[in-house]
Amino acid sequence: MTYAFDGSSIDGDAYTDVVDLAHRAPSWLDSLVSAWSTYGLGVFAVLMLAAWWRARRAGPGPALLALAVPLVVVLGYAANSVVKLLVREDRPCQSLHVVTLEACPAPGDWSFPSNHTAIAAAAAVALICVSRRIGYVALVAAGAMAASRVWIGAHYPHDVIAGFVVGALVASVTMIPLSSRPDILARRLQSTRLRPLLTASASAPEAAPERVGTPT
Repeated sequence: MTYAFDGSSIDGDAYTDVVDLAHRAPSWLDSLVSAWSTYGLGVFAVLMLAAWWRARRAGPGPALLALAVPLVVVLGYAANSVVKLLVREDRPCQSLHVVTLEACPAPGDWSFPSNHTAIAAAAAVALICVSRRIGYVALVAAGAMAASRVWIGAHYPHDVIAGFVVGALVASVTMIPLSSRPDILARRLQSTRLRPLLTASASAPEAAPERVGTPT
């Protein structure tokens, strides 16, 4: 039998309080939260596209940072998946036997940390290094994603907190060093087929430059 960690002793009471609140909430609110939990990651893809579109008008260096964001998200997801396999925590709906808005996943679909939250946090922190305005919007959206995963019953609160930390840490470790000198690599890539991704068309109107790089 595969050993699985039972995380209910950490914050099981807080989890059941949230699940009970979800059951008492209006159906439209539950539907809205469930939809965000399921499809909300698509919003981060849109934000990444918007950040790249703005950044390429500011120069090859900022554009390179924007292009790195999806790769950072993949790294965040991979790191989180490794932790998930190492800890092997049962889903709270399995340990506590509660009825949740989302169908309880099958055994072996581990709960800690939350993949959704890790992806959202990695995207948000990476985007802050490209555009503070877009990054802060993504940060709020990441918080909403974390909350929604507990609301629908998919994760304990500590699962989403850990997922946020993993995603944010991976993004910080990769993006902050890259933000210090992105122009060097960008100049090398301009001689490749990636040049159109790094530079806006000469005929495109100039956008007001936005300060990019490591937040101060």
